[in-house]
Amino acid sequence: MKTTALKSLANSAKAHIILTKKTWRNSFVTNLNTPFLIGDVKIPNRTVLAPMAGVTNSAFRTIAKELGAGLVVMEMVSDKGIQYNNKKTLHMLHIDEEEHPVSIQLFGSDEDSLARAAEFIQENTQTDIVDINMGCPVNKIVKNEAGAKWLKDPEKIYSIINKVRSVLDIPLTVKMRTGWADASLAVENALAAESAGAAALAMHGRTREQMYTGHADLETLHSVAQALTKIPFIANGDIRTVQDAKQRIEEVGADAVMIGRAAMGNPYLFHQINHYFETGEILPDLSFEDKMHIAYDHLKRLIDLKGEHIAIREFRGLAPHYLRGTAGAAKLRGAIAQANSLVEIEALLQV
Repeated sequence: MKTTALKSLANSAKAHIILTKKTWRNSFVTNLNTPFLIGDVKIPNRTVLAPMAGVTNSAFRTIAKELGAGLVVMEMVSDKGIQYNNKKTLHMLHIDEEEHPVSIQLFGSDEDSLARAAEFIQENTQTDIVDINMGCPVNKIVKNEAGAKWLKDPEKIYSIINKVRSVLDIPLTVKMRTGWADASLAVENALAAESAGAAALAMHGRTREQMYTGHADLETLHSVAQALTKIPFIANGDIRTVQDAKQRIEEVGADAVMIGRAAMGNPYLFHQINHYFETGEILPDLSFEDKMHIAYDHLKRLIDLKGEHIAIREFRGLAPHYLRGTAGAAKLRGAIAQANSLVEIEALLQV
């Protein structure tokens, strides 16, 4: 499946209606291809690519966009990295023209620093939306009073969002988890974000303590969806199939679905979801050959973005996701892990 084929799949998803702020909440959504609004930014369908560190750079975002993702979110970037003109951080802010609408996710611990970084992003990038990370569970982030650490304090959530919102003309959104140790503050945290001026809220259905264990708490996600009356709610966590996506919209009450780990190695899932909600037909999974063409396309885009040496190194970690569930995957993973050039990987993928 060549890049042109990816683009043709994306072009087949047509928008049907534009839901206004007054009507989106009360509309019964049966088609994820219907647009919705985040502030004044029109998202062409109900699927969102989640921000994932080391994954959602422009190489992968453009593939997800071509396969139907309505909104793509950049891997999180540090406010301090922007403040100190860190070369790696600034390089991460690269956006390709075909990515729009696109969002840049920020993380940090200080509201003034976050506000300055958000203002820099607005003035120096082509992003449509700025997102604040309030859900990252990893120790190195929460130890610095960032990410999921904020879930303990709804008042701080309000203060940070209100401050960052005050310096932006483009929409500000938030991604968080259901809570720290439990979900007792989930609704309060969500309402704090809404009242402070967030234009949309995405929530992963696990607490920080759960990390990625157990299952997404759909009951809590439903409660949050019901509580938010002014902004779109985007459900995240355990969305692996078209049926999962449908459940989040129709039963949980979400306005859109955000897909993370399930899209790694299978960005075609966006097209499957969009097609299912437009036609009711469940498309078969891609053949091994088509998966390898997408994997190869991903590698070539990484090379264009970062150079062959770095791209090959990063692809070694990404390849297992494309090989997941295929016969002989372990042997091929091992061979890719030893490869040092595009030519070697071309031969292994048989593209």
